[in-house]
Amino acid sequence: MHLRDEWKKLALITAVFITLFYLPVGTGRFDNALLEALQLAKWYAREHVLLCLIPAFFIAGAISVFVSQASVMRYLGAKANKVLAYGVASVSGSVLAVCSCTVLPLFAGIYRMGAGLGPATAFLYSGPAINVLAIVLTARILGMSMGIARAVGAVLFSVIIGVLMQLIFRGEEKKKAAAQAAMPDPKTGRPLWQTGLYFASMVSILVFANWGRPAGETGIWAAVYGFKWIVTAISAAALGLMLIAWFRVKWWKIALTATATAGLALIFHGQPMIPFAAAVIGISITAGSEKGEPSEWLSASWGFVVQILPLLLFGVLIAGALLGRVGHEGLMPPEWISSAVGGNSLRANFFASFAGALMYFATLTEVPILQGLIGNGMGNGPALALLLAGPALSLPNMLVIRSVIGTKKTLVFVALVIVMATLSGVLYGWMTG
Repeated sequence: MHLRDEWKKLALITAVFITLFYLPVGTGRFDNALLEALQLAKWYAREHVLLCLIPAFFIAGAISVFVSQASVMRYLGAKANKVLAYGVASVSGSVLAVCSCTVLPLFAGIYRMGAGLGPATAFLYSGPAINVLAIVLTARILGMSMGIARAVGAVLFSVIIGVLMQLIFRGEEKKKAAAQAAMPDPKTGRPLWQTGLYFASMVSILVFANWGRPAGETGIWAAVYGFKWIVTAISAAALGLMLIAWFRVKWWKIALTATATAGLALIFHGQPMIPFAAAVIGISITAGSEKGEPSEWLSASWGFVVQILPLLLFGVLIAGALLGRVGHEGLMPPEWISSAVGGNSLRANFFASFAGALMYFATLTEVPILQGLIGNGMGNGPALALLLAGPALSLPNMLVIRSVIGTKKTLVFVALVIVMATLSGVLYGWMTG
């Protein structure tokens, strides 16, 4: 046994040595791929970590601390009413409208609290896929039929994938249901309306802080965009008041954080990241210095940060090296993708689904990317296949899902998304061809 371990070490050392010996440093494509990996990681850190992931981590931590396990099991658990469970999962995802990485802390939170595998994976898919603004943008830029197909496909996918995951792993889910049935009734916490308002304030911060600039200057989306930081500030103020009134946080700590945030917002007008960061730091210090639920909230949130963020950043680096950023090349030449997704063959649809599952799409960026690919000969079917697989999956996303539900379930989930997106693309291409 000892000798076998030594041989494994030798094999690993040899593999690393050979890799370094033949590393193509100095070649243009390899050097550019390394640069693209760092560029994508830099962009991700600037655009997504603070505004998207940090609020999601706080929400996930709050789910662990402030939402009773009985409540999660009642609506999403293995023994919950299936129509209610999948309805709640899909609606919750569409309301959040987050990207494939931001949904991960929320998915991990509800799954750990006892949500059934089916409803949890339905929520995991629906969060990034059922994005009302993205569907409207798809219809406006890529055509009404594509927008309708995306909307219908995303809603059906979230339910069908969840049901299939539940059926495939029904043995484990039966054991989970039996264990949940044997659990004692929990003690009654604070009123449901207080918990609901508390979560609504954090979800509002997440949604409006990330409200993207619409293509046009008029309309409801543009109007909301003009007031996004005002709504975010009001939501943050409401959260602070609730922490004082219901969680017994000292008022002067909240007031100090609010004053510092407002002051920085006035000084650095036009740079919302600075006051937002001050608010995050302030609320973290405040929660950490309190006893009871606030410190538990911070501790649970930090646990999700430690588990998820390193995997996400590693995945972003790999995705950047392989595929590059929008308009920039990685190791894989973009003409390979363009030439592989022409027409409406099964191969073209599968390749679009598979490539989309590996790529990272920030919310709404998939539409202009597809617009360019369609202009270069991409078929309608592969375009829909990429729309149904891409926003819901990414390489960073897969790494984190594996850490939550394991390798086997992750592979099945990814395979279901790719296969269903492929078949949907073939059907849509046939109908519109």
